[in-house]
Amino acid sequence: MQSPLIIAISGASGSGKSLFTENLLNAFAIQGQPVQILREDHYYRAQDHLPMEAREQNNYDHPNAFEHELLKAHLQALRHGEPIDYPHYCFKTHTRLPETERLNPAPVIILEGIMLLARPELLPMYDVKIFIDTPLDICLMRRMMRDVKERGRTIESVASQYESTVKPMYHEFIEPSRFTADVVVTQGGKNQIALDVIKSHIQQAIQ
Repeated sequence: MQSPLIIAISGASGSGKSLFTENLLNAFAIQGQPVQILREDHYYRAQDHLPMEAREQNNYDHPNAFEHELLKAHLQALRHGEPIDYPHYCFKTHTRLPETERLNPAPVIILEGIMLLARPELLPMYDVKIFIDTPLDICLMRRMMRDVKERGRTIESVASQYESTVKPMYHEFIEPSRFTADVVVTQGGKNQIALDVIKSHIQQAIQ
């Protein structure tokens, strides 16, 4: 089996990474091209050993919040044509779920997450590195809407977390990681020109 093309898509929370990823996925689904998606959020560390109060106080915008060693092992397995047991995470209980999902290798593997380009040990695993560059005020608005609607948060708690950890961690880890990217995409997930360029590159690599 040919080694898969691994694409990492990073950027701030709410920058449009997920939309860009979904648009890429949909484009290849129309062509019948198999693509596997891995989301960094699924690799948040299990916290069953901590009480809920302690879980709620943790900094989830620091690289150490993720089990990147497991992500790296999974990428190595997929490169060798081996399936993985993909973890799932619950944002309401702030811990990993007991069930996993068996994922098989595919010619194209797309990763999406905030810290993918901020960990030097992960960079050699990627064939293409993409950074979604979106103004922070837009990211905050999107994050508030998502966390309140999908994760049962209050506007006050989202705003407090944004000021205490999200914004500082963005400046410390995420923003500098844009300089490791092969492509910096503006206008978020709807940048059609960037989508077409990445699609064309993937098609050439697969062929």
